[in-house]
Amino acid sequence: MGCDRNCGLITGAVIGAVLAVFGGILMPVGDMLIEKTIKKEVVLEEGTIAFKNWVKTGTDVYRQFWIYDVQNPQEVMVNSSNIKVKQRGPYTYRVRYLAKDNITQDPEDHTVSFVQPNGAIFEPSLSVGTENDTFTVLNLAVAAAAHIYQNAFVQSVLNSLIKKSKSSMFQTRTLKELLWGYKDPFLTLVPYNIPTTVGLFYPYNNTADGVYKVFNGKDNISNVAIIDTYKGKKNLSFWPSYCDMINGTDAASFPPFVEKTRVLQFFSSDICRSIYAIFESDINLKGIPVYRFVLPSKAFASPVQNPDNHCFCTEKVISKNCTSYGVLDISKCKEGRPVYISLPHFLHASPDASEPIEGLNPNEEEHRTYLDVEPITGFTLRFAKRLQVNMLVKPARKIEALKSLKRNYLVPILWLNETGTIGDEKAEMFRKQVTGKINLLGLVEMILLSVGVVMFVAFMISYCACRSKKVK
Repeated sequence: MGCDRNCGLITGAVIGAVLAVFGGILMPVGDMLIEKTIKKEVVLEEGTIAFKNWVKTGTDVYRQFWIYDVQNPQEVMVNSSNIKVKQRGPYTYRVRYLAKDNITQDPEDHTVSFVQPNGAIFEPSLSVGTENDTFTVLNLAVAAAAHIYQNAFVQSVLNSLIKKSKSSMFQTRTLKELLWGYKDPFLTLVPYNIPTTVGLFYPYNNTADGVYKVFNGKDNISNVAIIDTYKGKKNLSFWPSYCDMINGTDAASFPPFVEKTRVLQFFSSDICRSIYAIFESDINLKGIPVYRFVLPSKAFASPVQNPDNHCFCTEKVISKNCTSYGVLDISKCKEGRPVYISLPHFLHASPDASEPIEGLNPNEEEHRTYLDVEPITGFTLRFAKRLQVNMLVKPARKIEALKSLKRNYLVPILWLNETGTIGDEKAEMFRKQVTGKINLLGLVEMILLSVGVVMFVAFMISYCACRSKKVK
């Protein structure tokens, strides 16, 4: 009887040890299975989860606009006063709802090329007004013409056309005109064959943002979704040195198994450059653990603060010998028009940019850009891209509308917030197909390991106690 009991205790201990060992073995095996599955499903080819979500996002993406309505246009033109602005918005459009087009796989270099059609649908229920709301804003054509044509004689000719068209430094435009285009009265009088339609995002609807070619990850999963080439409508060849390099992805996804130490590189055609985000915090998004990556202030720093930005300083006067920061000159990819990009309300910009503007209130939480990335797959499940569009205005002695100015202005026109969050249905599917399976496998591993250890310890204690009594 004693032998039977001892044998039973030993057998139980052995079973516990086997379970513990099996649980320990299952952990790396499970990790290998997870890694293999993820590597298969994030490849951008027909039939994978990544490809299905990549071709057409299941997330509703909205672009909100806040317009800076100028309150004292006459004072500015006559006395070169500070510009007083009042933010009005949001005016919301649904964007990125069209599927990628002209998708072509290249099996030789493991890339896939495509175009992303553009479209914007106004959403009245998410807006404070209509597309016919009017604003007093900078006259885009007058400001650009004075900057592009600085010859005194040419400016005299332009001045006569500006006066004849009754144009001035500021103008009143509807939201629809300002965003998507209007026939400019001054430009229509120019006796040359030039574009006469002006708009901050003209043309947009029924256009495509160039041809992208990205690695599909078939040969190397570390390259998946990383841009190989970009043949866009914007000329990027003006940047010297490495500034014309397009690094990273389009920010919709990144190579899988993202670590907190990784710097996420992505390209934005809105600012004509690649930029990066760094880890900030862990976030729970609809039951899915994600990493929040944010654009650091250093990304927009001056070359003095961040030498990596030296090639984005293209002139010495406005940039105060390349010491100003937080504002990016993108005029070279805007056909010479003096367009500058910043974060909303000149967040993280040097004081000289915002000093002549009254009514700004930069706020880190409302005005920064962030990406919420699921670390195992590398998918971006939520994002907020915030940008401000500004235009440079300088005094022009031969143009009456600008001759009274005594200083340069970076005039903010609007700022936008483009956001997208994984929907409830997609989040549930993601939890079931990705995080749910991973959590279940992890739970099984821990249960086997824990039960095995407990059984082994319990049976060994009982066995030792039994042996002790027998000796006595």
